[in-house]
Amino acid sequence: MTNKLSGIANLENFRFPRLSEEECRRMHEASLEILESMGVRLDLEEAVDMLKKTGASVIDGNVVRVPSHLVEKVLKTAPKQVTLYDRQGNQAMPVGGNRCFYGPGSDCLNIIDHRTGERRDPVLKDLEEGIRLCDSLENIDFVMSMVLPADVDKALADRYQMEAMLTYTTKPIIFVTYEMSGCRDAVRMAEAVAGGPDALRKKPMIACYINAVSGVHHNKEALQKLLFLASKNLPALYIPASTAAITSPVTPAGSVAMDYAGVLVGLVLSQLKSEGTPVIVTGMPPGGTFDMRTMVTSYCEPERTITQAMSHFYNLPMFSIAGASESKVVDQQAAAEAALSLVVETLAGGNIIHDLGYLESGLTFSLVQLAICDEIASWIKGFIKKFEVNDETLALDVMAEVGPEGQFLDTNHTLKHYKDRWYPSLFERGNYQSWLEKGGKTLAERAADKIEQLLAVHKLEPLPDKIKGELRRIVQEAKMDDKT
Repeated sequence: MTNKLSGIANLENFRFPRLSEEECRRMHEASLEILESMGVRLDLEEAVDMLKKTGASVIDGNVVRVPSHLVEKVLKTAPKQVTLYDRQGNQAMPVGGNRCFYGPGSDCLNIIDHRTGERRDPVLKDLEEGIRLCDSLENIDFVMSMVLPADVDKALADRYQMEAMLTYTTKPIIFVTYEMSGCRDAVRMAEAVAGGPDALRKKPMIACYINAVSGVHHNKEALQKLLFLASKNLPALYIPASTAAITSPVTPAGSVAMDYAGVLVGLVLSQLKSEGTPVIVTGMPPGGTFDMRTMVTSYCEPERTITQAMSHFYNLPMFSIAGASESKVVDQQAAAEAALSLVVETLAGGNIIHDLGYLESGLTFSLVQLAICDEIASWIKGFIKKFEVNDETLALDVMAEVGPEGQFLDTNHTLKHYKDRWYPSLFERGNYQSWLEKGGKTLAERAADKIEQLLAVHKLEPLPDKIKGELRRIVQEAKMDDKT
């Protein structure tokens, strides 16, 4: 049986650090100063009380000044690796160190139909097809909900998304919910699929993506979700969502120091609730940078990878971003921005790299763009893989046998090793005539064809009817509660 973990992008040979150890330490000290001097606003009484009991001081009702010794203590107990499993209970994503995993994002308001090219409202069928595509793409390691379906009750869309993800993929799931009740329901669904709370805790196949308002303001819902997941010892991605130049400083150093003050508070609270609970921290630039010319937040600016440097400084598993584009369609800009961001995020050592397939600054999703990103991720894995230098690969004996005027095409050595090289599934390598004979199609057209082929043939083991019924029951209960 093939080892599924053998295809992980692993930077064991090199990594681009971006910040020095001394610069990271100065950033850390700045975050500690923010916590001790300025403090952070926590909109949940339970969180304030937990910190108060440790000796933290509170001003203005719920602004908590967190002592640095408390941060240093929890940094020793927070896990350095978080492992996510697939539906069958196999280890799928050992998140941490220099290992990189790729997947889509969540909740785009529009979709570009891969069959017609039309930009339109997404529906539940789009979500289901997208999840099935993610399950079939070799270099997509995890699944997120991609689009916000417009043909269901928007207040309950997160339940429909979770039901679809648990039904149509066996890969690990990163889910988003709008309110605390949605988080509870999502966990109930995952527990039903995993075989109960204990089974899910031992082999978590889900993690919840939580956004706090900013590094210094933590809203009630974010804190509730964090503490709820900690009580179950389930992984949370706790990500302050400030926007540089608006809710945090415009300078990368200042905005990251502020966001990491929030990361450290999240770690403190999670470890106080349940020591050793798994938390995945931010490796993303703070909300992108607000473009002063267009008034749009950028997903693809080059001022990135400082946040990843801080995650590696703390040796904590991180959530990163790449594969997105500001382009409105799948074009040269979309491909260029996806490739550039995926390369630099990988070389910076981002662990969970999400938002592959995003267009229009996160407003639109494209399955075609996702398929192209899958090809780019495959290329990157070919680039960073370790090269073996030994008697077999140096092939001196083969050279001697072939001689100066010989050729290597029909040697046993070539037959044995030619498959070791990287070959594209979408990028065109044929000559001009063969390209024309295959229809003269663009990359986007070839990607759309691949999507249709995969959707037609890809099969996965279906959930038992009893479990599917339980997922449907949880969604129906939420609908009834929403009406009362």
